[in-house]
Amino acid sequence: MPHPACLSRRVFGAIVSAAALTLPSLALAQSYPSKAIEWVVPYPAGGGTDVVARTLAEAMGKTLGQPLVVVNKPGAATNIGAAYVAHAKPDGYTILSADTATLAANPYLYSKLGYNAEKDFASLGLTVRFPLILAVNPKVPAKNLKEFLAWARTQDAASYATPGAGSPHHLATELFSKDAGITFTHVPYRGAAPAVQDVVGGQVPFMFVDTASGQQFINGNKLRALGIASNKRVKNFEDVATLNEQGMKGFEAYAWQGLVAPAGTPREVVEKLNRALLAAMDNTEVKARLQALGLEAIPSSPAQMDKYATDERAKWSRVIKVSHLKLD
Repeated sequence: MPHPACLSRRVFGAIVSAAALTLPSLALAQSYPSKAIEWVVPYPAGGGTDVVARTLAEAMGKTLGQPLVVVNKPGAATNIGAAYVAHAKPDGYTILSADTATLAANPYLYSKLGYNAEKDFASLGLTVRFPLILAVNPKVPAKNLKEFLAWARTQDAASYATPGAGSPHHLATELFSKDAGITFTHVPYRGAAPAVQDVVGGQVPFMFVDTASGQQFINGNKLRALGIASNKRVKNFEDVATLNEQGMKGFEAYAWQGLVAPAGTPREVVEKLNRALLAAMDNTEVKARLQALGLEAIPSSPAQMDKYATDERAKWSRVIKVSHLKLD
């Protein structure tokens, strides 16, 4: 049996070792941030994700005492920006706007990714979700879901636009297609703006458009909103019934997003970033800006974001499998 003195030395050594590992983390958290933070947006400048990031970054910078600099790294359905952040140093100075595609769809759409959606990121918190609206060119003879489905059944696989293959808009339409029992033809674009423009112009008859991209065109009667894919009516679109209200029970689809850092980022840093994010989302000016864009704020803890992403992976993996979607 070991001598008590030996046991004491072992216990003391273990305590010292644990402290040695903990102190650098605590020191980092206490001094963090001491320089600008790079906020990667995996989409082009000017889109909904970019606007949200810049709005939140400005408010968070005031709380943290350092600027959050938005850097756009678009391409490959967010894979380029996601891989960049996944392999960045986990010190809290590189963060990412991660969304439905990044965390829920891409793992099933691509056989090879430059990151692991479940293992390579530390969740910082959810930010917003963009309700998706079934919208048509005004020349389409439909003013509600029932009339749209009747029209669609007379077409030879009517075309629909999306901001790109694998986008939330694309997945929502695939789910809609399965629920309605109608085949459609996918026309992917490089971003929401050109997709919306071609529906407005009549080159493509319909799409699921997010509230941020579609609001001005719906308000200007250049697009007709037929139904919202959310569980309740949406601010700024109160006169548009949900698809659920119109008979498509349980149909929900959002383009949601949150903030992540590289896996291994110290817990104290994650918590500090989460507090700054929550404070920004509680800011009166930020709330007004997001509401004006037709966005639903969904602030959360890191753990709540983890669960949300897990649930979304389960949902969209089923849709992708049934639809036989593969992007490589």
